[in-house]
Parts: sequence; C-alpha cells; structure tokens
Amino acid sequence: MTQHPPIIAVVPAAGVGSRMQADRPKQYLTIHGKTVLEHTFNALCDHPLITRVVVAVSHDDPYFDALSVARAPWLTRVTGGHTRSESVLAATATLPDASWALVHDAARPCLSHKDIDALIQTALTSSVAGAILATPVRDTMKRAQPDLTEPALIAHTENREHLWHALTPQMFRADQLRAALEHAQQAGIPVTDEASAMEASGHAVALVDANPANIKITRPADMPLAQFYLSALHDNS
Repeated sequence: MTQHPPIIAVVPAAGVGSRMQADRPKQYLTIHGKTVLEHTFNALCDHPLITRVVVAVSHDDPYFDALSVARAPWLTRVTGGHTRSESVLAATATLPDASWALVHDAARPCLSHKDIDALIQTALTSSVAGAILATPVRDTMKRAQPDLTEPALIAHTENREHLWHALTPQMFRADQLRAALEHAQQAGIPVTDEASAMEASGHAVALVDANPANIKITRPADMPLAQFYLSALHDNS
C-alpha cells in the first residue's frame, strides 16, 4: 500500500451489556486468562498499519485501570457517553481530521488480521467514503409482529437477497465520521453503527465480506464460542 494518513483504532467500551447476566460489563469477562477487551486490544494494536488505539470508557468505570494495558503507550483513554455514537464521537474528537478511524466493538475479540487487511485495502483504494466488515445473510429471516407477546409471533418472512450482517471494524475518515455523527445527533437520527451515520449523511459505504467467526459477545452462550474461535486464531497465527 502507498503512503496514507494514520489509521487509528477506536473502541467504544462504555456499555454495560446487561444481557450477559454477569457481575461486570461483558468486555471485562475473562477468556484464556485475559479480558475480552484485552483480546480486542491485542488484535488491533498488533496490526502493523494501526498506529494507536483510542478507547472510550464510562467516567465511573471501576475495572479499566486494573488492566495490564491501561497505561500502554499505544493506548489513549477518553470518557465515553451514554450511547455508542456519543462514545465514538468523543474518541474521534482526539483524532487528526485527515486520519482514518477504524471503529471496532469492544466485545468482538475474534478479529483476524486478514480481515483487517481486507478492510483497510478497500477503504483506502475504493472511491467511496469508507468500508465495513460484513457477512451475507444465509439464514431465512423472519419479521416478528410488533406486539410484545410471549412467545413472539411471525409477521412475515423477509427477502434475504442482498441482506448483510454488519460487523466491525468500520473504517472512515475521522473528519467525515465526526461530521456524520454530529449530523445524526442534531437531526435525531438513530445510529446503530458508524455506517448508518455515514449513510444518513449521503455517503456511500463498501461492504467487505468477512469471517463470520468475528462474533460479538452479547449473551452467556457466546463465551465458549469466542473461546473456541480465539484458540483457532492463535493456532493459525
């Protein structure tokens, strides 16, 4: 790759993760002797094209300072917000305008360098504003009825053609992402990931087919699966 502005990883980690039913946020649960967040940091900071990592944590987080990497020279800590977009906005405020922000979920520790390579290559060489890792939808998709019945009832079957599961990292120019997040915030537009903010600002975003092992830990059953994928990643490295 030719010379390019710095690529800086942004990790929003201010969430609580109540669905894990654990005594602490999911990013501080342990796999193979390290927290989920430390595995995520390692996947990012070990990549040769990522210059540093900016993490957004809540102001009253009691766990972060105990991490062995809390004061690493490649890591910058900022105070996150009540929502993901607020945390990402706080992190991107520390980035140079011309740099690239590579935003990755704190609870996605099973990230391969091969996928990071593909994402960076696409973001740097395509004519669109940026790119995200994603996987095509393979299962039949059902839309539930909006009423909160138990069990939920099917409203109809969605057409899965051209549908993708959005993953992270998602990579955009820092100044453009910052402006898109601010625009969405001011307009009251719901932002579920960085791409949705970019889309709302009229930017085209590329999809990069990724390894489905890049799972997001959200429920207790995800932990043994993440442990398996992390073991496979280490065996292949």
